[in-house]
Amino acid sequence: MVESMESLAGIAIVEVETILVDVPTIRPHVLAMATMNSQAICLVRIRCADGITGIGEATTIGGLAYGPESPEGIKLAIDSYFTPILKDCDAARPAQAMTRLSRHIVGNNFAKCAIETALLDAQGKRCGLPVSELLGGRLRDRLPVLWTLASGRTDTDIAEAERMIEAGRHDAFKLKIGKRALADDVAHVGAIKKALGDRASIRVDVNMAWDETTAARGIAMLADVGCDLVEQPIIRHNRSGMARLRASARIPIMADEALQGPATAYDFASHAAADVFAVKVEQSGGLRAACEVQAIADAAGVALYGGTMLEAGVGTIASAHVFATFPALQFGTELFGPLLLTEEILTEPLDYSDFSLAVPAGPGLGIELDEERIAFHRRGASRATISIPAAG
Repeated sequence: MVESMESLAGIAIVEVETILVDVPTIRPHVLAMATMNSQAICLVRIRCADGITGIGEATTIGGLAYGPESPEGIKLAIDSYFTPILKDCDAARPAQAMTRLSRHIVGNNFAKCAIETALLDAQGKRCGLPVSELLGGRLRDRLPVLWTLASGRTDTDIAEAERMIEAGRHDAFKLKIGKRALADDVAHVGAIKKALGDRASIRVDVNMAWDETTAARGIAMLADVGCDLVEQPIIRHNRSGMARLRASARIPIMADEALQGPATAYDFASHAAADVFAVKVEQSGGLRAACEVQAIADAAGVALYGGTMLEAGVGTIASAHVFATFPALQFGTELFGPLLLTEEILTEPLDYSDFSLAVPAGPGLGIELDEERIAFHRRGASRATISIPAAG
């Protein structure tokens, strides 16, 4: 039953719980700055006085290898600094609570995103609406999803891509490059594109591994072998370099690590420093901030791509609710994070089919945690084993 705004006012936040969960990946995930064999996830539960609990997630790539926040640091920040402020906030007014947090806490975008996700999940449950409707209303119920080929081995990546196409799961692929010699990386991309042909789009993510001179050569070489997009080829703070690369490139250049919320999005848009924005809810500082990045991109004529921090189910669906509200999503999304993990942490797996991800229609995020699997993978949990007597 939908409550009136008067009846929603003054709902106390009674508990903020943070949990670290470690889940192995299905294979080593090789990036320019790290190789991942497992994912560390910081889950957040916000329990409210009306009996409603909202959930959120903060996940990073390779601990501190990608950026200034780590799951362990996020948990400490929320426990020590966010929680005392939240205890004096109204759970029924998520925007007001986030504004107050921003006045007292600088940065910490990933932690803020996890908190806002939990507050909006609870509010959606309270009002009987999906989070996407709280953000202005969804325009689509399914989102195209690409898959990252990150084994680093050409034959392995081709075989993996073929299986994904055959299963109807993905027909766009991103390759992580930047650790090897430029010619070797381009040969790797070219071989995969040649094998897949017009059946799939091939993009690359350099994760800031190149200097500007190498990037200029590399982008031209990648265009020659049929690559469709180059993501963050140089260091995040070199906006002028990104603008120069974009001006001379024959294929689109996408900003990712450089986008740290609406202010940086405006800076890049106003200086024509990217053809495409990779919108990430955590990097943006929350779901509403990610929507602001989208609005800036649309106003500036910059194309959009739904990015990921390789979140598990909670963060992935939070992103899906945001991206479902975007009027245009020219390069699809990268919301495959849960598929990279060996274990499901939701009671019902997400619907990946027809080369896309379904956005849940239930209230809030529309998902539930599998408490048994969370308890099993919780950091520090004792995992009892069963001894089976030897035969005979």
